[in-house]
Amino acid sequence: MNMITSTSNPLIKQVRALRLKKTRVETKTFLVEGIHHVGEVIEAGWDVEIILYAPDLLISEFAKALLKKIKDIKLQPVSVNVMEALSDKENPQGILAVVKQKIFSFDNLKINNAVTLVSPQDPGNLGTILRTMDAVNVDALFLLDGGVELYHPTVIRASMGTLFWKPVIETSFDEFIAWAKNKNVQLIGTSAKADVDYHTLIPQVPWALILGNEQKGLTKEQIDACDVTVSIPMQGRVSSLNLSVAAGVLLYQFAT
Repeated sequence: MNMITSTSNPLIKQVRALRLKKTRVETKTFLVEGIHHVGEVIEAGWDVEIILYAPDLLISEFAKALLKKIKDIKLQPVSVNVMEALSDKENPQGILAVVKQKIFSFDNLKINNAVTLVSPQDPGNLGTILRTMDAVNVDALFLLDGGVELYHPTVIRASMGTLFWKPVIETSFDEFIAWAKNKNVQLIGTSAKADVDYHTLIPQVPWALILGNEQKGLTKEQIDACDVTVSIPMQGRVSSLNLSVAAGVLLYQFAT
């Protein structure tokens, strides 16, 4: 296949437009950039529409081996300047993929444990929590009542490819509570005013850890919907931890 060397090429314009949320929403596709991340999305079996790569940048043996084993996916070589125009990194690794989004639902979902985030605002937190979930083998993630876009580039980078291995169900708080109650999932809320220290709680399987967003935490109504709430003691001047740090502390306590 001929190498694309112009940033004005129609395909390049289409791919570059995927850096915008509006285009990702309209096309139901998103970009995956970097050797590790592209390798993960392929291995996880997601529907990859096309892979663009810059031969002059892909010089590692791992990268060359990755290209050789790609089957049934269109490969498009591009020049270095085109790859730099497509990338949101200063020093791109030289490969990116256009991938179809997945929609997960409650249907046939069976879990031992899960993380539930209510309207998270920071894509870095969301990606980091996915990475931590993978580290402790948590089964699923629920995103409730909107918040950050799941396929934001920062989410993908921060997740280190773990996004492609965990079902993420986007739904409303009320629908999640109804499903969880029907499945006898213990709902563990988080609150600075909780009476239960996280060290003392032994979760009942299946369970779901529920965290509010970075600014407001959980509302009183959301806390009331939980079976139990836990707190992380603060011994310094700060009153709370970063969302992804708090999730990490609690997940290593409950899931390992």
